[in-house]
Amino acid sequence: MTTETQNTDGGGIQALAARLSELQADREGLIAGLTGSVASGKTTLAGALADVLDDTLDVATVSTDGFLYPNSVLAERELTLRKGFPETYDHQALGEALRTLRTGEAAFPAYSHVIYDVDPALTRVIAQPDVLILEGLGFQPLSPPPRETHEPDLLIYLDASEDDLLAWFLERFVRLWNAAREDPSSFYANFLHMSEPELLEFAQSVWERINLANLRENIAPLKQRADIVLFKTRDHTITIAEDRLL
Repeated sequence: MTTETQNTDGGGIQALAARLSELQADREGLIAGLTGSVASGKTTLAGALADVLDDTLDVATVSTDGFLYPNSVLAERELTLRKGFPETYDHQALGEALRTLRTGEAAFPAYSHVIYDVDPALTRVIAQPDVLILEGLGFQPLSPPPRETHEPDLLIYLDASEDDLLAWFLERFVRLWNAAREDPSSFYANFLHMSEPELLEFAQSVWERINLANLRENIAPLKQRADIVLFKTRDHTITIAEDRLL
């Protein structure tokens, strides 16, 4: 989960919130998928959108990370170093949760970036809100409208330059590493023996081998299928680049 402050100078958050409000007026229980690279700020953006929409609508935010297979399953399938790639998500469970939510309430598991695994204690039961913002990775290509009940009603893509994404990833990695000094249970405590330059070198190798590869192979192609494309600059300004629903 990222903690940066989104800049609203570009008007993107307010404009997107207004757009979702318009779409919700025509569709009860709107489910909006929000995807983009690791470290692009999807969780923070989802929270900011919910804050704006909460004035008039019942809004819930959920991360697809809760539908990652547990570390034990990934290890058994030799997918530990592929975490975040499409094959590491339980797509059937995610689809069933969305389908169930459309008619009532559903349980949504959650992922902890501290322990670096799905944490059953964080599972939430959500009753159908006016708007569900489903943010994260693991989205399959959406079918043409009208969408299937196990899919989001629309897909939003949060775009940014690869240089900025790397900078934000390194900032987050160092932040979690520093926080681990006070929390020995943190996954990032495994790296406390490193100096900061060593840590940055390691984190950049993780980015290049895993996250950048996933971005280029699986995430970036979703931009062409997205209904709304956002662009985020280094100072976290967000603007709407394309709205294909207009």
